[in-house]
Formats: sequence, structure tokens, C-alpha cells
Amino acid sequence: MDIFDDLKYRNLIKDFSNENEVRELLKTPQTIYCGFDPSASSMHIGNFVMISLLMRLQKSGHRIIAVVGGATGMIGDPSGKSKERNLQDKDTLQANTLAIKNQLERFLDLSDPEKGLIVNNYDWLSKYSYLDFLRDFGRYFTINYMLAKDVVASRMETGISYTEFSYMILQSVDFLTLHQQYHCNMQIGGSDQWGNLTAGLDLIRRVEGQEAKVGCMTAHLITKSDGKKFGKSEDGALFLDRKLTSPYKLYQYFINTSDEDAIRYLRVFTFLSKDEIEKIAIEHDRNPSLRLAQKTLAYEVVKTIHSKNDAERVIKMSEALFSGEVTSLSEEEITELFASSIVKLKGVFTLEDLLIEVKAAKSKREAREFIQGNSILINGKKHTDPSEIVTPTDALFGRYTLLRRGKKNYYLIEHIN
Repeated sequence: MDIFDDLKYRNLIKDFSNENEVRELLKTPQTIYCGFDPSASSMHIGNFVMISLLMRLQKSGHRIIAVVGGATGMIGDPSGKSKERNLQDKDTLQANTLAIKNQLERFLDLSDPEKGLIVNNYDWLSKYSYLDFLRDFGRYFTINYMLAKDVVASRMETGISYTEFSYMILQSVDFLTLHQQYHCNMQIGGSDQWGNLTAGLDLIRRVEGQEAKVGCMTAHLITKSDGKKFGKSEDGALFLDRKLTSPYKLYQYFINTSDEDAIRYLRVFTFLSKDEIEKIAIEHDRNPSLRLAQKTLAYEVVKTIHSKNDAERVIKMSEALFSGEVTSLSEEEITELFASSIVKLKGVFTLEDLLIEVKAAKSKREAREFIQGNSILINGKKHTDPSEIVTPTDALFGRYTLLRRGKKNYYLIEHIN
């Protein structure tokens, strides 16, 4: 299966500038670019769809260019926004730009400039004076043309500043610059970028001539089967930075997807072949309770975004949590598992008081019911005496006591002096 058919099978592409022309372009090695906005210190799982597109294109023999928007990030992309964004200061923007570049380097093969590059559009956009920019490029964009683009039209009621209004021209200049300097003939982006992408095509054709063989395509906005936004957990977005979203949390998000979403996400987020995915789908349908699709999906996502070792480690963590054998986990794994439920305590407590202190019980009566009902485990062992004194003496790694109520309620106590 060639790359075009593979992308169609995975339902990754929403719009083509011209489907037949794009298909023809992809039959021979091309230079293809995608832009990444340094609006935060880490990209999230939605951005990974675009990263994976570059990875797929690169694996199929195309040279890819990832553009980090050091210049456009100073302006702010109006796409998908209902109001003007707050502009970042230069220090924050520079730090974010470097962080995004470092993340991209994890996924793209940059061993040879003929395979892949990461560039910063500040390197060329910052060299234009305001007057030169207007003379060289502004004359190619009529106000009527720009107002007709969805990216601008969607903001007309709430208002759009001239700053964000000019973003379309800046991104178009990116495409023209890459076309002229690197022979880049194709741009990819999210579906909300369609107006900006096609504006870039139009600029190239006005400058280079209508015969210029260039194209663009956009990726679908990934949603859940119920139509809700994908990639949001209870704590917010799923980031690619492990310090913001741990491998375990990423694994848990994907292993808890619905049956319908799991098969669809296997196509979008993994590099398994069509035959492999179809085989998993058949086996999953035979026995959905085994959750083969979800387990495969979660493993593959963590393996790709972090590492094979991380994927195997989070499976071990999940199994330990399910079985209650938490003492087999390392200190790092325990703190990663229960980062959101750590309670810092000083001194000693009866087991009954401890349950109330960590909010595992609302009253002493309820605490006693839990304890005497065999529902309480301390560091993996059952405890049934409400008056038992819990001290740091037997703490895991000299610091932690892990209290479990029932099968799913965990409370990690960090003993402090």
C-alpha cells in the first residue's frame, strides 16, 4: 500500500487542494512541511497526529520539514480561536520554541538534511522590514480574499485585530520561502488551517506562476465516537512531555477508550500495518471483554511517544495496581501512579484517624466499618484493627504509606518530619 492509500485507510486526511494532483505528487519523493506553534512549553496528543503524519511521510521516502513558529508565535494564529489570544513575551516564546524543537527531534529522523529538517520561521520573517513586507507580499492579498477565508470570517462577529489578521500572510510566506529555498511542494496541517494552507498555494502560484506543482492537505480533527473533543483527561490536555503527562496516565487514557474508538485510534495513532489492525479488530470482536484493541492501542501509543521500556513498565504498574501487589513497584513508579493523591502527614495516627485524615472516610463510624469489613490495606496488606497505630517505621522507601480502600481507592501518604 502506498502512502496515499495508507493515509486514506487511516482516515487521516480531510481536505486536499486537489486529490489527484496530491496523489501524483506523492508517487515521487517530495519535500513536505508542517508548522508547529510554540504557544506552550509542550505539544499535546492532538499535535502528535501531525507529527505522526510527518513520520509516515518520512518513512515512505519523502523529505520532511518541521517549522517551529518562532516568528508567527509572536503574532498568534486566529484559527480555532473565538477571541484574541494573549501575546507571549519574548523569553517565554524562545523557551517554548526550544522545547517544541527538542520534542520534534525525538520523533523525526534528522540524521541527514535530505531526510528531515527542523527550521524556525523567525530566521527569514525577522529579516523583512515592515515596508518591504507590504511591498513584496501584501500586494498579493486583497481584503476580500482574506475575509472570505473561514479562519478570518469566523472571527468577524467577535472581532479580529490587524495583528492576527496578518497571520495568513505570514504563513503563506513560510510556504513560499520553503518552496524557493528547499523545493518544498506540499504543506500539511490541521483541518482548521485550511484557509492558511490554500493561501500559501495561491501566493506561490502568483509569484512563481500558475504551473507551479504544489499542493496541500489537512488532517481530520480527532474526536471521540460521541462527538466530544479528543485528548482531554480530567486534569486537562494530554501532553507529550512526561513531566506534564506521565506515560502511565497516557496509557490509562487510551486503555479506557470505547471499543468503537479503539479500532479507529489504532489506525490514527499507531504504526501497525493494515493487516495487523484488521487482525486485531477481528480478534477483539470475538471476545471484547479481553480488550485486546485497547491494550494494543495503549501499549503502542506509549511505546511511540516515550519508549518500549516505558510501555512495558506501565503495563507492570497497571498489573500491580490491579492485583494489589504494590510493594513490587519502585519509588518512582509509586509516585507516578499516585501523584494526584499524595497526602503529606506528620506524626502517628490510629488507623481509624488516618482514614479520616486522608478523606478515605467521613467519620470514625464509617472508618471502623471499612476497617472491620476487611476493606483496608496498608502497603498491600490487610489491616482490621481500628486502633492500630500507623507509623513511618514500615513506610515504603522510608517515606510512603500506601492506603487502599476497597479495590480502586488509593491514598499515598508521604511522611514528613
